[in-house]
Amino acid sequence: MSELSPETRAVHLPRPPLNGSAPISTPIYQTSGFVFDDPAVFADGMGRPDGAFVYGRLTNPTVRALEEAVSGLEGGSGAIATASGMAAINTVLLALVGQGDHVIAQRALYGGTATMLNELRERFGVSVTYVAEDDPEAVRAAVRPETRLLYLETIANPMTQVADLPAMCAAAREAGVTTVVDNTFASPILCRPIEHGADIVVHSTTKYLGGHTDVLGGVAVFASDATYRKVWRFSVDLGPTADPFAAWLTLRGIQTLHLRMERHCANARFLATRLAAHPAVAAVHWPGLASHPSHETATRLLPAFGGVFSFDLTGGRAAGERFMSAVKLALLAPSLGGVETLILHPATTSHRALSAGELARHGIGEGTVRVAAGIEHPEDLWADFEQALSSS
Repeated sequence: MSELSPETRAVHLPRPPLNGSAPISTPIYQTSGFVFDDPAVFADGMGRPDGAFVYGRLTNPTVRALEEAVSGLEGGSGAIATASGMAAINTVLLALVGQGDHVIAQRALYGGTATMLNELRERFGVSVTYVAEDDPEAVRAAVRPETRLLYLETIANPMTQVADLPAMCAAAREAGVTTVVDNTFASPILCRPIEHGADIVVHSTTKYLGGHTDVLGGVAVFASDATYRKVWRFSVDLGPTADPFAAWLTLRGIQTLHLRMERHCANARFLATRLAAHPAVAAVHWPGLASHPSHETATRLLPAFGGVFSFDLTGGRAAGERFMSAVKLALLAPSLGGVETLILHPATTSHRALSAGELARHGIGEGTVRVAAGIEHPEDLWADFEQALSSS
């Protein structure tokens, strides 16, 4: 290459071989595409998710490492990493649901998912039947010839209902219906839905998998290789691609996932138990409490009960607003799963697009406060909550 001009040499930098070694940490392959010596290998890579790396919209070595990591954690046959959790959800919905199809979904859903189902109904005539998350007979009764999906959440956002995955997935499988489970709130540490019969698992990797409030991402994991390849082909044209740097940050977060989940769950237990005994609190919604309607299901399916819970103050919305304005250590912010404790008001944030009737169907009150427990010292968190409660 000695004959090339400096301008050209600056573009075509050398690519040093690894010389038989391998990096401890997955490198960030920050490139939009890859070069080939063999046209046949180039062409083959365009047509399958496990072929040669061709173009970043198809996949990337760092992104594939994340896909393989989460697929391995969930026990899947393959995975598709995306730019956000909603990108993962919408990729699955749009790939598998068409005009005039029917979806069965649990009543308690993340607001973005519920909004998307409404959008599918309005745009494409997709009908949706809502059922309780622990009622397989309702699934059997709702099935139609055009039913394509059963959509569940392992732990629902924000009232933490726990889906009876074995029973619900079995009812769907009897009818030949694909089950999709959002496992974001549980993470693969607390639950692996494929082991309970789910066909597809989705995550917002922004949350517990990333774990540090510094990355957006999502992933869909598939039990069936055939379904994985079908959805991958659709995703290539849809373009929800994960960024290599975001994938790298998520991989870094996954390495401490099990340690963080222990502390998230322990802090949630500590705070939920204290709040349940406080006179200013009307109700606490956390499946680890015996009073929660999903307690038996959660005890049967989960080794711990998650790091997110909600509670209602006796003073209603006004009291909730005073509480959220008074906390000093906990942060009033969106999302969850990071090391910091975060709080929000679902009716005006995560579920703001829902009508009053839809909020009531989800069990969300005007004064409901959602808490995503971080990994701080629990006594410090309680001292903050206690002083905030005195002002509410």
